Amino acid sequence: MHKIVALWAVPRSTSTAFEWMMRQRGDLDCLHEPFGEAWYQGAEPLWPRWQPGDRTTPGLTLESVWEDIRARAAAGPVFIKNFPHYVSHMWDREFLGNFTHAFLIRDPALTITSMYDKWPDFDSAEVGFPEQRALFDLLHALDGKAPPVIDSDDLLENPEGTVKAFCDAVGIPFIADALTWEPGADTAQYSWWDGGSFHANLKNSTGLRPQRRRYVELDDAPERVRHVHRRMKPHYDRLHSYRIRVQ
Repeated sequence: MHKIVALWAVPRSTSTAFEWMMRQRGDLDCLHEPFGEAWYQGAEPLWPRWQPGDRTTPGLTLESVWEDIRARAAAGPVFIKNFPHYVSHMWDREFLGNFTHAFLIRDPALTITSMYDKWPDFDSAEVGFPEQRALFDLLHALDGKAPPVIDSDDLLENPEGTVKAFCDAVGIPFIADALTWEPGADTAQYSWWDGGSFHANLKNSTGLRPQRRRYVELDDAPERVRHVHRRMKPHYDRLHSYRIRVQ
């Protein structure tokens, strides 16, 4: 089986922009949150807000998704951008041993307010920080060393240095040309959730760079949102202390 590079992120962390950059390389089979549709609306959905009668996709399971990823990896190298909470019950040594792991983090003051803007009724089980930290700690313990971590702020402020450090850490060549692209990114062909409405900034972009925020600031958010932030911040801080620092 060829290499499967797994970028474990959280929602609203610029992870789709990172994935889009990886697609520009042309040497990897790139998958957009492959376990997500099964988690949200597969044959046996795990989404906490799912209700009987909501949409499901017959035959689509986390196990069938994993079979497809393995089949792709048998044909060539694969990159997946995924959220750890989709597959937290699958974390055993055998499953995790199939991947070259890396993590993308972002300040929860930014991700949670962005999620609140898109989904005011979001469930705290959807924000992903506890599972991201738990997976990081598990891999650290199993391997005896910390897997690579990149921070969204560093990525957007210094895309070339950060992406090069990421490539070095996961053992793939750095391709500078992948850092820029033509505007009009067509994420709808990859995003199963409503055609990619979450990706407006990416569609208008030409590369990785800081974006002007259009969301509520944390101090102005409802107490429920601020409470979720207080719970998630320690998990982010843990991974942030291990982030790759590019000079």
